[in-house]
Amino acid sequence: MFTKQGPTVRELAVQALSSTEHGYDLLAPKFDETPYRTPDRVLDAVTRAVRELGPFDTGLDVCCGTGAGVGVLRQLCRERAVGVDFSAGMLAEARAAFPPGSEGPAVHWVRADARSLPFAPAFDLALSFGAFGHFLPAERFGLFAEVYGSLRPGGQFVFPLGAPPPVGSRAYWSLFGFDAAMRVRNALWRPRFVMYYRTFRLGDVLEDLTQAGFVVRLLPLTELGLRPDGSPRARLVVATREGQDVSGGS
Repeated sequence: MFTKQGPTVRELAVQALSSTEHGYDLLAPKFDETPYRTPDRVLDAVTRAVRELGPFDTGLDVCCGTGAGVGVLRQLCRERAVGVDFSAGMLAEARAAFPPGSEGPAVHWVRADARSLPFAPAFDLALSFGAFGHFLPAERFGLFAEVYGSLRPGGQFVFPLGAPPPVGSRAYWSLFGFDAAMRVRNALWRPRFVMYYRTFRLGDVLEDLTQAGFVVRLLPLTELGLRPDGSPRARLVVATREGQDVSGGS
């Protein structure tokens, strides 16, 4: 699962016994050498799909980590891309990956909790990759409401969502086992490390997005493959803050 440059078993164990924030501070220097980083093929598929929804002037990467999503925003936005994360270690790696003076739109980094975003309605586009397992189901509506409040009227919040693995498959039991182990760990150990794979279900997500004020549609990401029944392995969730767009962006 890991390259030789990735974290050791001991380093992963120390991370897993830390808080979510401190765990990612520890993992940050080697994060991009792990399978936790969103694969390039997913980033590329989302970039191509979202480009058809633009144009965009300003973009926000929610829970940006080491900046993979900001790399997408720099291809899609004309003026500014902002990455926000609560881990100082992850932000340090992101800053190093996109040094000042790089070509493309201006890039800014903000350390903040996504459950309390420090932005006025300033963005045409918000996106996120691989971060939602760090939020408990009860926190999801509040997270979506914060993103809604950071978007201009007409702005769009997008993220890929994979289809659940078939019940009884190896992937199903792998995710089930991981979540079970994490629940035991958090019941017995403090501080908690929140990371659950099976709590971000499509029906619940759509309901929370709608309650937060978004109008939601799904776009198939067919280049990421099809399931045996012909349905896509992944979809792009497109949640729009309705209203007149006065920015000239999305």
